[in-house]
Amino acid sequence: MDSSLITIREATENDLPAILEIYNDVILNTTSVYSEQPHTMAMRLAWFKERTSAGFPVIIAEQNGVIAGFGSYGHFRIWQCYRFTAEHSVYVHKDHRGQGISKLLLQELITRAKNAGLHALIAGVDSNNQVSLKLHLKFGFTQVAHFKEVGFKFGRWLDLLFLELLLE
Repeated sequence: MDSSLITIREATENDLPAILEIYNDVILNTTSVYSEQPHTMAMRLAWFKERTSAGFPVIIAEQNGVIAGFGSYGHFRIWQCYRFTAEHSVYVHKDHRGQGISKLLLQELITRAKNAGLHALIAGVDSNNQVSLKLHLKFGFTQVAHFKEVGFKFGRWLDLLFLELLLE
């Protein structure tokens, strides 16, 4: 990977069509999102506005001017006592996977979470997603929960893992 060709920046509403394309591909073709129905542009716009109005980041990875991935974090739980914990997500376009883009996005989210005064980041990862598991372990996340058969997609039961990174 030549990271000099990859830029991480704030997402704008103009980026939402590319974000929607990436997200819907993940919904339709992977178990990275436990959803079966593609999202609409209105749904992505509402998500974007909710995240940004709450002060949460939505970031983009651009590779040679093309949006190759995005990441964000938001509320882990809505109750006040969880205010120092966030759950994050990182998604990379299918044509740009395996190039280290998820590492750059995750590193940026961790840096932003620390700078925002957060104490912990949570990742929800499908138990069969070895790429995501290895990525999170490299960054110091530890597995804190294994929920068995909590999702059902593509005709099979899915196990969800929670991984946690304490930021202090």
